[in-house]
Amino acid sequence: MSAASKAPVPPTTDAPAGNSLTHALQLARAAVPPMHPAGRPFVLGGLAASLVLRKFSKRLGGIAALGTAATALFFREPKRVPPPGTGLAVAAADGVVSLIEEATPPPELGLPATPRMRISVFLSVFDVHVQRLPATGTVRRIAYRPGKFLSADLDKASDDNERNSVHLRTDDGHDLVVVQIAGLVARRIVCQINEGEQVRAGETYGLIRFGSRVDLYLPEGSRVMVSVGQRTIGGETPLAALPPVSAASIAPEG
Repeated sequence: MSAASKAPVPPTTDAPAGNSLTHALQLARAAVPPMHPAGRPFVLGGLAASLVLRKFSKRLGGIAALGTAATALFFREPKRVPPPGTGLAVAAADGVVSLIEEATPPPELGLPATPRMRISVFLSVFDVHVQRLPATGTVRRIAYRPGKFLSADLDKASDDNERNSVHLRTDDGHDLVVVQIAGLVARRIVCQINEGEQVRAGETYGLIRFGSRVDLYLPEGSRVMVSVGQRTIGGETPLAALPPVSAASIAPEG
């Protein structure tokens, strides 16, 4: 056999190039999270304004484009994977645990006025602002209440601010309450689920625009798994271990 026949044959580059392009696109999609639908009107409006301003001033057009990019970043909705198994209540939002204390659930839900453990997570304008369901179950009731727009990190924000409360009955029979609370600059709470709907832990269910807070009320006997000052990742960070099913405190039907 001649030396030429023993030389290695260089691989073709057609397939690898195609695969490399596909892989690059996949990496780009993973690096840039999708945007919540509620943000599309704002981003489209910002793009239109950027184009108009650019005709008069490149500098103003550039500033508007940066503002549009920041708006798109605010409305990002990254994919989240909840921890496996049941018996956990996961964080409903990205942010920092600001309060862990006993409090009564919002009265508009019609639940017993018995204090239960409440974990409050404060969201800055830099956090992901979509809210995610803390557990798998059925939406029992949704109640919106108008109110003030105090800074969401204040203790009284839970009582005085505009809010939207959801009573969730888990598949194990636990009653959880998750409350979206508007903040100092927030002026719009979005809730995408309906009463009677079957939902899954970690799914996006709502959005609060521009600074806010989310409270989670736990059933009696729950074991808190976070501390004040700890950062949470919505849909992934376990906030509490729920009590055994036999010890569940189930609210009456109605």
